[in-house]
Amino acid sequence: MTAPASPASKNIIYLPDVPATRFYAGALALLSVLQYFVAEAAVIGAWAGSAPYSRRTGYISDLGANGCGAFDGRDVCSPAHLLMNSSFMVQGVGMMVGALLLSSALLCTAARPGARLALAPAGGAPAPAGLAPRAAAIIARTFTALAGAGTVLVGLVPEDAGSGWHMVGAVAYFAAGAVALMILGGLWLRQSPLGWFILACGVVSFGALITGGVTGMAVPEPGSLERLMGYPITIGMAAVGLVVAQRVRTARRPNRSPA
Repeated sequence: MTAPASPASKNIIYLPDVPATRFYAGALALLSVLQYFVAEAAVIGAWAGSAPYSRRTGYISDLGANGCGAFDGRDVCSPAHLLMNSSFMVQGVGMMVGALLLSSALLCTAARPGARLALAPAGGAPAPAGLAPRAAAIIARTFTALAGAGTVLVGLVPEDAGSGWHMVGAVAYFAAGAVALMILGGLWLRQSPLGWFILACGVVSFGALITGGVTGMAVPEPGSLERLMGYPITIGMAAVGLVVAQRVRTARRPNRSPA
């Protein structure tokens, strides 16, 4: 007969029987999206247009344009465009890797206060989770991967390449990234204070996307509006990675009996 679980064991969340390094790598992959801000600052510093680049009026994609000259009425010249496009692709790959490596069971429980994550023994069952939370986690992972694929496409096909795939990639990144954060933020709403922050990032991004669609980006500061679409996704995904990394790091510490 199986012994009843001790009170302390009720707070242990067992993950699937896979190496913990997989989950840690997934968390770090999401944290890697922060490199975007460093790359963007460097590319802006190398801008060679007739007027200084402004984050308030300049489109993000202008930084990745291959050529110099007029594009949609804007004077564009970004000598460091390869760095910007590489950053887009690194960000996208990080999101896709994170979505692949972070299991739905982990995302259902990672932010739960008082929970202690541990690997399930060989043949053991993963952490129990209700159907709705597990479905939400699966959807969040799917949309995170879709958003990552979108920004990879943005890097592969610059805005002046003469292809509509650039716009497809940008919309996929903004829309799927915002939805993923709103779902995951809602899932963690009662589990972690960062749940509110992640949800807010998704709401701000999605609201800016709707505004951009309704106005056709014909606003006084289109660069600011576009960054309200994109920046919260980068910051929100990094926050997700931070929460997961902290929980997995705690799980990897050896258990110690109280003195």
